[in-house]
Amino acid sequence: MPAPSAIELAALHHARELLLGQGLAVLAAWVLLNLLASGYQLAHADRRHEPFYFHGMNVAWAFINAGLALWGIWHLQFTAPPGLRLADLVQAQLFNENLFLLNAGLDAAYIMTGYYLRAQARVPGHPLPARLFGFGRSLWVQGGFLLVFDVAMWSLLHSQAKYILAYL
Repeated sequence: MPAPSAIELAALHHARELLLGQGLAVLAAWVLLNLLASGYQLAHADRRHEPFYFHGMNVAWAFINAGLALWGIWHLQFTAPPGLRLADLVQAQLFNENLFLLNAGLDAAYIMTGYYLRAQARVPGHPLPARLFGFGRSLWVQGGFLLVFDVAMWSLLHSQAKYILAYL
């Protein structure tokens, strides 16, 4: 296949950035949902019980995810940079795919940490079982959402890569 034209390269670049932007919008919606729902519940929860820690951890995750979403949105570049080469597209594609795969592995670790915390909460005599139960449940929810999100983003990016790889 002949080398892609500058217009084709720009279109491929734009398609990837658009997909990343849509993914970041989903992450931002998750942030808002967590801030609104868990923020409200946290304000009405008793700190002696699991829901206080569950919703508190969800709010903390919302701030972390908000930072990640804002960083990602800040770095979106819908207009292709001048002199864009096919090698640049391949490099950016691999970086994004690998980033989402790495995050999926971290997400699995978050979920497993949630199981660990909940198991530790069952140890007789533990001074703060409600905290461990709440934090563990939050890690299940947050890790579960992020695992689905990261695998979906990897899958969509990987499917999109065939249009770039067709030129190699």
